[in-house]
Amino acid sequence: MYCDFYSVADKEDAIPTFFKALIKEIELCKSDTNNWIIDTIFIGGGTPSLTQPDQLEKVIQTLKNKFDLSNVTEFTLEANPGEAPAARLKAFHDLGVNRISIGVQSLEPDLLQFLTRNHGPDEVIQTIEIARMAGFENINCDLIFNIPGQSFEIWQRDLKSVLEMGPDHISCYSLTVEKGTQLYQYVNRKEVSMPSEDQSAEFYQCAQSTMKESGFEQYEICNWGKPEKYCQHNFHYWEIDPYLAFGPSAHGYDGVHRFANVRNLDNYIKMLGEGKLPRQDIYELSDIDRTNEMIGFGLRIKNGINLNQIPKSYINMVNKAIERNQSKWGDYYILGENRLKLTPQGFVFADAIAVDLMIPAP
Repeated sequence: MYCDFYSVADKEDAIPTFFKALIKEIELCKSDTNNWIIDTIFIGGGTPSLTQPDQLEKVIQTLKNKFDLSNVTEFTLEANPGEAPAARLKAFHDLGVNRISIGVQSLEPDLLQFLTRNHGPDEVIQTIEIARMAGFENINCDLIFNIPGQSFEIWQRDLKSVLEMGPDHISCYSLTVEKGTQLYQYVNRKEVSMPSEDQSAEFYQCAQSTMKESGFEQYEICNWGKPEKYCQHNFHYWEIDPYLAFGPSAHGYDGVHRFANVRNLDNYIKMLGEGKLPRQDIYELSDIDRTNEMIGFGLRIKNGINLNQIPKSYINMVNKAIERNQSKWGDYYILGENRLKLTPQGFVFADAIAVDLMIPAP
């Protein structure tokens, strides 16, 4: 289950109305999902750690009234460094939140300024410390590489510094240029330049080696954890499991259809005020879609793709694609016991390998 707490600048006065709408969306959720076994909850988007405990408590109580949460073993909440007071984190923990994901991104002042973040190393250390004091035994830190102006030395220093702070899990994401973003405009106007593909690969391989030396296990392209600290929630995405999603811009999957909620907060509130689910896009997956998602997501995880789960009508095409690409990618993946998985070196080329193995659209 995923709840998106969204983020809109200068909209603090809309917070009570937003929570009223969010609760309404949960209540309107189809009754045929009531029997789903829910074992993880993830509250992300915006800055959930700025939420008041009584607001979160109302959301949790609504979820309990609608669904059986007795099987939940992992309950994650995202937080920005320096924006989660000790008393609030303790209250969140008392409400059942047992995992905190901290948006560190970098410890380098110039890079943080470029990313429009206003924290520094002290705030990161403080947030980890107060999370521990609040009772959290599972703490993740998010880091970003491939930032314009980021050197190999800066990235290596960030990795080692964050590891010294003692998190249980680290996620490392490559900064990508998305059309319509401020970064896209900077790059398009040649005001900044992105690191080269070779530099990006060096950053990534640095993360792999540094994490391994520190006893962290890589179980997915972007994720490393101590034993038994893997993010269980994300496995539901990678293994194409159904999941519920609530909030503006949230994306969900019911086992047949993928859906996206409206992004605009005012439209979200308006639709729910009219008693309508705030759906913007609903798409039914075909067998080709499902096959390609299994390839794309499956190659991200250490255990790889379970070929027995590929739709029967396309398994021969997938096997032929694997055979056809053996000379090109054979050194980067392992095939055995009806599983195809990438080597650690293969993770660098995961997207390209997935594209070569996917079924072409008719």
